[in-house]
Amino acid sequence: MKIACIGEAMVEVALSRAGDTARIGFAGDTLNTAIYLARKQPDWHVAYLSRVGADDLSSNLLAYMADQGVQTDLVGISQTRSVGLYSIATDDTGERSFSYWRDTSAARETFGAPTPDFADLSGFSVVYLSAITLAILPKSVRDALLEALQAYRRTGGRVAFDSNFRPKLWEDHSTAQTYIEAFWRITDIALPSVDDEMAVFGDVDRGAVSARLKGFGITQGALKCGPTGPLDLSPAQIEQDYPAAQKVIDTTAAGDSFNAGFLAAYLAGKGAAASLMAGHELAADVIGYPGAIMPKDA
Repeated sequence: MKIACIGEAMVEVALSRAGDTARIGFAGDTLNTAIYLARKQPDWHVAYLSRVGADDLSSNLLAYMADQGVQTDLVGISQTRSVGLYSIATDDTGERSFSYWRDTSAARETFGAPTPDFADLSGFSVVYLSAITLAILPKSVRDALLEALQAYRRTGGRVAFDSNFRPKLWEDHSTAQTYIEAFWRITDIALPSVDDEMAVFGDVDRGAVSARLKGFGITQGALKCGPTGPLDLSPAQIEQDYPAAQKVIDTTAAGDSFNAGFLAAYLAGKGAAASLMAGHELAADVIGYPGAIMPKDA
């Protein structure tokens, strides 16, 4: 199994509750998924496709990805840009707030411009990306990527997509809605979150979200609904009980890790019910640790 994860890897500055100290790490929505995928399926080829800078932080980020089992040979190097950075703080319930510095992120130049090159996608079984991936790319590259993934699917490749919505990254709400719908219509494995979908499309509840996604042609995947557990997006509409997390310290990467757990099981042929449970259980473990990536020995 060869999976290409496309997106932006960033420096994570995790603030202490008092705000007077910080822990430096690396994360990013699709990178988090790539790392947990590589942990769950170490024999698979999980590659990250992005760009970083030529600075020390970028070099440390590449070394970190490699140490986590993620292939980095498709990460380009920019001589003029660096990696983005964000700070994160959590409250007493584990809910988090973010501040971002990413305008000069090298990942905005992924695939190149003005003539983007998508040759690196060939040979992969699955391409995974998110709406954050789309939001940081120029419009011309988004349009070209949409066409490239349509062609990729015609050759047997599968697209997995998460509509991870960050309003400030988009030109406006209408643009976000247009592109997210367009990418849902070429998605084979859907991994949305109910709050993101309601924010983008104005749905009133998870039933309305599910119905709209099925209208877009979605027949595989999971609608993430937080602690209550996911909603099956397959025609079978499997229902089962999901265990509560034993502890909640930091909800960062809950959705990203769910995606990894689900894909690791689903792409291994374990079926929808087992895949939904695998995603939920991994996310429940991850939120018991600070930061996006829990220790390897956790």
